[in-house]
Amino acid sequence: MADIIPIKLDDSFDQDQVEAGRLLFAQESTFMLGVAGLDQVPETDLPEIAFAGRSNVGKSSLVNALTGRKSLARMSHTPGRTQQINFFDLGKRLMLADMPGYGYARAPKDEVAKWTRLVNAYLKGRPQLKRVLVLVDARHGLKDTDHTIMKMLDSAAVSYQIVFTKIDKVKPPALEKLLAKTQAELAKHVASFPIIRCTSSAKKIGIEALRAEIAQLAGQ
Repeated sequence: MADIIPIKLDDSFDQDQVEAGRLLFAQESTFMLGVAGLDQVPETDLPEIAFAGRSNVGKSSLVNALTGRKSLARMSHTPGRTQQINFFDLGKRLMLADMPGYGYARAPKDEVAKWTRLVNAYLKGRPQLKRVLVLVDARHGLKDTDHTIMKMLDSAAVSYQIVFTKIDKVKPPALEKLLAKTQAELAKHVASFPIIRCTSSAKKIGIEALRAEIAQLAGQ
């Protein structure tokens, strides 16, 4: 297995901010509902964070790692399994939205079109949505489908942030190059947040920093 690159993941947060993130995600986490249509999206005034990414990028694993639960978000080794937006209530303080995975070629075209319409409508009609975390597998970097969702987010004027997953499976030189290349790409996107987060759900790398960042967005 590749060595972990010695990135100082928590530099931008002090002890109080890290603790605020820990306390937020220590709240009871419950699955609220899964929606397949915009009319089913729950009405709430809670701040919201959405998770997006290619199929099998590790969205469910990251949600589980953040909340400290093993099976809050359902994990699957079958790409394209999540076909709806799943909402989770974090202690009546924050909503988490696990969006359908994209970029899986074997999914029927009509289903892909349906998911795309749902996600697009959700993004444009959710004022309490603070940020979309766009998860990217560090082994592969940005793909065409990632660029498509980034353009969609730019068009919808929704703030988004790149979060690399599975960094424990990437060697240090490759990860350094990937970070530099991705930073340059983000400069072309008006709605992108400039700081990239690096995580590994399996090794619990970068989880504290991401919790702290989400806590700030949630006003905690």
